[in-house]
Amino acid sequence: VPVVKVQDIENRAGGAGNVALNIATLGAKAHLFGITGEDENANNLEYMLSSKGVNCGFLRHDSSPTITKLRILSRNQQLIRLDFEEAFHDVNLTPVYQQFDKKVADAGAVILSDYNKGALADPQRLIQAARKSGTPVLVDPKGTDFSPYHGATLITPNLAEFEAVVGYCKDDETLFAKGKALLEQYDLTALLVTRSEKGMTLIQHGIEPLTLPTRAREVYDVTGAGDTVISVLATALAAGESLEHATAFANIAAGIVVGKLGTATVTSDELRSDIRSEQHGGAAAFDEAELMQLVRECKERGETLVMTNGCFDIIHPGHIQYLKEAKTLGDRLLVAVNSNESVSRLKGPSRPINPLDHRMAVLAGLESVDWVVPFTEDTPERLITKVLPSILVKGGDYKIEEIAGGEAVMDSGGEVIILSFKDDCSTTAIIKRIQAEEA
Repeated sequence: VPVVKVQDIENRAGGAGNVALNIATLGAKAHLFGITGEDENANNLEYMLSSKGVNCGFLRHDSSPTITKLRILSRNQQLIRLDFEEAFHDVNLTPVYQQFDKKVADAGAVILSDYNKGALADPQRLIQAARKSGTPVLVDPKGTDFSPYHGATLITPNLAEFEAVVGYCKDDETLFAKGKALLEQYDLTALLVTRSEKGMTLIQHGIEPLTLPTRAREVYDVTGAGDTVISVLATALAAGESLEHATAFANIAAGIVVGKLGTATVTSDELRSDIRSEQHGGAAAFDEAELMQLVRECKERGETLVMTNGCFDIIHPGHIQYLKEAKTLGDRLLVAVNSNESVSRLKGPSRPINPLDHRMAVLAGLESVDWVVPFTEDTPERLITKVLPSILVKGGDYKIEEIAGGEAVMDSGGEVIILSFKDDCSTTAIIKRIQAEEA
């Protein structure tokens, strides 16, 4: 019999609660309507959401407990999931409809997250009310019949859900054709099919389908990824973005959230960082003004910011190991990089070997690095004093009092940590070896 020693218990909002939390995390206002039990789990859920700015309009009903899923994990691997749930049958939804009608005209978008548990017993009642007010309706569907969502603006089935309705799609052309037929059949404006490792496909009337490849660096957990997709879609549309742009944002967000464990949210700075990476050929690098905005948001969320610096002229295994170790110390790793002129002053006129934009691009592509920023001075003391990270890290045989910016960090309550570099790894040694071989 497997035995698990319980070390920590964490509550997270799931289902439509996760959708609302994703919206609030992006900085938008979310009003959540649904059914819960009359129990402690409902109290915990409402507190969890309202503390993050979600306006909860729960219809509490004592016929069933609040739906709860208990995941047991060990070393970040899910061992088993226990579901405590019963659908809410024959519940009078009039109070929910009344609240919805009061809010829908002022809403930028409506999301119907259908889990077939009773709260969406009559989707048409909500879709028609939204259409009368001119509010777009996005549906995360459930089941093998999409007719209850007739007239919605957009539905977001995954590939399995889509094929359960239209049949097997042997290739993209078949998927596109069946998708367009579905638009006509159910009077939909658009259809977004999420396709796991193949990304997602947006199908609209009279427009060539748009397929975006997956952007996930590494997949840890797909739990709640669909919630993130539809929440980012709706938030972007409510902000006035086109469907194409909203889909691109949702695709980026999906790539971020599957790299997290369990139901999770995506922050605005995570999106901003990846969008910038898309625009700049993969370099998640920032100028100082952009960086300081990210730093402020990081500190407001209570995250631990780790900072280090260096020339990083030729990235070698010692750098990789060092940066991985630095990242384990906190939530974010910021790397400050010497400009070309700064490297030349420190290392000589023949350096750097690689120009600044190349060095920053390589660093930004590392899994362990979140943000990269250049500095022009000989030391990053001014920048470190401005950022004031939670932890300042330096590699080598330094004494703490010798580290630029260390005193300011410690005076602000932070830590200074010295990590060792991998033996026999240095840029200077690599250059000398190359020169010796050429000679």
